[in-house]
Amino acid sequence: MSKSLKTLWHYLRAFVLIYACLYAGIFIATLLPIAIPGSIIGMLILFVLLALQILPAKWVNPGCFVLIRYMALLFVPIGVGVMQYYDLLMAQFGPIIVSCSVSTLVVFLVVSWSSHLVHGERNVVGEKGTKQ
Repeated sequence: MSKSLKTLWHYLRAFVLIYACLYAGIFIATLLPIAIPGSIIGMLILFVLLALQILPAKWVNPGCFVLIRYMALLFVPIGVGVMQYYDLLMAQFGPIIVSCSVSTLVVFLVVSWSSHLVHGERNVVGEKGTKQ
């Protein structure tokens, strides 16, 4: 098989596997009584398949590399769509800033507390009062 056909096969296989997980997630989301986006469930399916090594990472790597490379370009339509609601965003600018600030602070506190809980206090080598 020529090199270009082999490369094409690798990309095709990667995108088919990624889209298969996406559509499986969408199907599962339609069956669930709660509203969870199908794309999130599809990513979880892909994560589980990769974590359990049921699906080799080298099979999806070419497609993931392409999607990550052009990720910024994929956000352009979303940004344009948000600008359709500019008046509403400006009217609610204060509550948006407050909610973003408070939620960021809460996330910082929860992560620092849980990190301290998991890792505890570590003795620093060379610090006074530590045993070596």
